[in-house]
Amino acid sequence: MKKISLVPQASSVLVVTAAIVGSVWATPALAFAPFTVKNIEIRGLEHIAPGTVYNYLPIHISETVDDQKAQQAIKELYSTGFFKDVTIARSGDDLLVVVQERPIIASIRTKGIKAFSKDELQGTFKGIGLEERHIFNRAVLDQVVQGLQQQYEGMGYYNAKITTHVEKLPRNRVAIDIDVHQGEQATIKQVTIVGNHAFSESRLRGLFSIGAPDAFSFFTKNDRYSREKLEKSLEKLHDFYLDRGYLNFAIESSQVQVTPNRRYVYITVNIHEGPVYRISKVELTGNLVLPRKDLEKLVEVKPGERFSRERINATNQAIAEKLGDYGYAFANTTPVPEVDEKKHEVAIDFQVDPGNRVYIRRIEISGNDKSRDYVIRRQFRQMEGALYNRELIDRSKLRLQQTGFFDKVDTKTVPVPGHPDELDLDVHVSERPTGSFSVGVGYSNAQGFLFNGSISQNNFMGTGNALSFSANVGGLGTAYNLSFTNPYFTPDGISLGFNLYRNDTNLSTLAIAPYQEIDYGASVTLGIPVLEYVYDYMTLGFDHTNINLQNGANYPLYQNYIDLYGNSANSITLGNDLVYNSTNSPIFPTKGVYGSLSLKAAVPPGKLRFYKAEIKANYYHPFTSWLSGGLGARYGFINSYSGKPVPFFDNFYLGGPTTLPGYQTYALGPQIDGYPVGGTRELLLDANLYFPLPGLQDNKNFRMNLFVASGWVYGVSADSAGNFQYTNNYFPSLGNLRTTAGVGFLWISPLGPLRLSLAIPLDKKPGDLTQPLQFTVGNAF
Repeated sequence: MKKISLVPQASSVLVVTAAIVGSVWATPALAFAPFTVKNIEIRGLEHIAPGTVYNYLPIHISETVDDQKAQQAIKELYSTGFFKDVTIARSGDDLLVVVQERPIIASIRTKGIKAFSKDELQGTFKGIGLEERHIFNRAVLDQVVQGLQQQYEGMGYYNAKITTHVEKLPRNRVAIDIDVHQGEQATIKQVTIVGNHAFSESRLRGLFSIGAPDAFSFFTKNDRYSREKLEKSLEKLHDFYLDRGYLNFAIESSQVQVTPNRRYVYITVNIHEGPVYRISKVELTGNLVLPRKDLEKLVEVKPGERFSRERINATNQAIAEKLGDYGYAFANTTPVPEVDEKKHEVAIDFQVDPGNRVYIRRIEISGNDKSRDYVIRRQFRQMEGALYNRELIDRSKLRLQQTGFFDKVDTKTVPVPGHPDELDLDVHVSERPTGSFSVGVGYSNAQGFLFNGSISQNNFMGTGNALSFSANVGGLGTAYNLSFTNPYFTPDGISLGFNLYRNDTNLSTLAIAPYQEIDYGASVTLGIPVLEYVYDYMTLGFDHTNINLQNGANYPLYQNYIDLYGNSANSITLGNDLVYNSTNSPIFPTKGVYGSLSLKAAVPPGKLRFYKAEIKANYYHPFTSWLSGGLGARYGFINSYSGKPVPFFDNFYLGGPTTLPGYQTYALGPQIDGYPVGGTRELLLDANLYFPLPGLQDNKNFRMNLFVASGWVYGVSADSAGNFQYTNNYFPSLGNLRTTAGVGFLWISPLGPLRLSLAIPLDKKPGDLTQPLQFTVGNAF
């Protein structure tokens, strides 16, 4: 019990004491006569500075002190939490303040806490007041234990046991040990929904992120109870009904029953659906600013339709974004409903308030510890001093994400004090590693073991330039490559890059083709921005190719080439790539379109004569925050001119984990004595469903996909004797297409991409070489 006592110590000394035991202040039995303080003396301090006591002491020199002021001083000093006991005494005209400090926390040790990270614990402890080198208060420690117990129960750890030990140390210090035995997280046995009539219980349970165990529970942990997950699931249930017209839907109760052994829980949710409401009328009022017909196109709710909060919110957002494109950064649309309970109808009035048009005064950039400021600013389409434009800001964020330098880009508008028509735009980037150095070993179904070493930096010294060198040794041979690209060779965004390479490839090693190919060369590429999403890349290249046939490989397809060109041939190539790219990521896109038209021609004075064209198109669309889909198509052809044949090593090849999984690498198409020879035409179509690896939703280096792919290479007919003939058909017979379906996994690992696919060929034909399980680790070439 806290108590105050006035005890006469001597004829000239009176004492007021606060001995802290409980929480009740006792009424003083005695009082001393008021006196004027000439001096204040503080005794008993060990760790706390005297100035701290003077700051909290409500008595000063030359003030008159009576028993009431003394009691008030004791209360205020004790309320600081620094002291276990406070005594105020009078010695003549001097005021004596005698304190006994609480101990200082020397260390806090935790054991067995797995549900929270060390940083989370330290932050929580600090917020409550339990921190090393701070005052120890037993009540605070009890509060920490109680809070941890509640957190564990909220996460389903009903058997968690928390014990504490406080060890006294010299110099009035203590060491605190917090030992936790978490136990097993409670498993959900059953989720029951009561009161549903319009929708089946199984469909409603599908909205929950938690539930009874299923086939994926080992990865997703969705069978483990968590109060937070339950609340989010109930919010989804509520939104589900409101989006389907059930305006009066309500969750009447949610009960969580824990079994006696505290290992299992049963969840029961009682709901009231109510009637379905429909839209009777939709109006746009307020200061529309823009033509009414332009805003009416953005309204997603129509008379006669079911009420949908999702569509109403989408309308609000669409109107705000439209106005934001014209400088109205604070545009607000308020949907005002008028409900007719008898007819079960709702009239919606979208009241538009555009606010003031504002300008961007300044763009502030943070988080770029490595990237130079201009590398970020040159991607911005929103200019300083210009009207605020939401579309340009979004485009700027997309351009920054397309660089591959950043994991995350956040923008925030900040009002300028005293200038209601101005904003500052704060841009915060989270940089990702853009450089790598690796020496490793991998394995590929196509190439066997891969020994690779590479050093690359896509953001060299923070300038945005890309520099890389790689060396790979595998079952097919060796490959060396050196490249450099400056994406802003000019301030207008014209890029310039070069590439040097040498490849020694022995295709006969893995029975892919009966020859060895050695080629080296160089190329220079100039890139020109044409439109916002369109770039044109022009390439000039030189290549020297040496072909050595395997003994006995005198097939006409290969021998005719040797007879015409010899073992070695030089080529000069001109290329042009027209690229459209609006995807949101260069690594794992989930939204946008990528398309390219590639043209390449071998021209004099080189020996080879051919021209090659290839069209690629990919479309990505997000369905949810974690699920997206993709459609892809690729078509190409190669022809010769000047009466010279197409070099067989420039043919198109299909098969393998990157084109048609389930078929051996390069194995599709015409064959000569079991060797695939590719084709002068190619067609490849694919459809994908992308999703994160269960349990690793936030990891940006992993992705899985379900896929269906179909394709074929053609334009060359050949027999087992090696006789061949080129054909001029540009489109394949549909009966020749090969289709495969399966599941894929891609990990951007430190050794390079790890690709794994499990696929089933759906229309295998005699002679097809299949390989259902395929994987590659390391940089293939």
